[in-house]
Amino acid sequence: MDQQQTSKRLNKYLADSGYCSRREADRLIEEGRVQVDGRRGVLGDRVQPGMSVTVDGRPLSGESEKLYILLNKPRGIVCTADPREPMNVVDYIGHPARIFPVGRLDKDSEGLLLLTSDGEIVNRILRAAGGHEKEYEVTIDRPVTPEFVQRMMAGVPILDTVTLPCKVRRTGEHSFNIVLVQGLNRQIRRMCEALGANVTHLRRIRVMNLRLGKLQPGQWRELTPQEREALFAQLDSREQH
Repeated sequence: MDQQQTSKRLNKYLADSGYCSRREADRLIEEGRVQVDGRRGVLGDRVQPGMSVTVDGRPLSGESEKLYILLNKPRGIVCTADPREPMNVVDYIGHPARIFPVGRLDKDSEGLLLLTSDGEIVNRILRAAGGHEKEYEVTIDRPVTPEFVQRMMAGVPILDTVTLPCKVRRTGEHSFNIVLVQGLNRQIRRMCEALGANVTHLRRIRVMNLRLGKLQPGQWRELTPQEREALFAQLDSREQH
């Protein structure tokens, strides 16, 4: 086996260590905070077995037990790992491992949020963002009429575009279920506002194969082996097409 097969790119080494995503690794490398065998690392460096890698003096192994957490995010918690945000979701969970959220769920919404120490899967999920389903329960301040449902399903002009067709099902006088394959900023709220309604409650209940189930706001659990396997299988399938 040649060196190319046994070595790793420096940014992947950092991501595999659970330290950060590849994109953040590139930034750390550019800032001169990564050392490889005592010298400053550069973008494109390859790490051979036995080499030492440090970030700000902290040694990394290149491997870590990957952690995947499903949280029912309460309202008021912000989907960021930035410690300057007092209500950031990472401090809220308080897990000893270095984890970060995958994607976003706005501050006023609640529901399913995936967090992980696996920088590689963050990139894979975000690359597939245009193809995977996200399901929400929504309550608005006006009756959900057949016309409202049809207009939501067909696409609504927001943010200088028209939303993609989606699945919408009325669940009550003022409530509906919606499945999106887009992730525009505050998309559901903006769609409803464009049709003259305001969202009073929004909860995400599914992302791809991951379901919120009976988790209460603020509760979290690790993914089951079956959930992880199905998630990776869906990502593999998306990447092969």
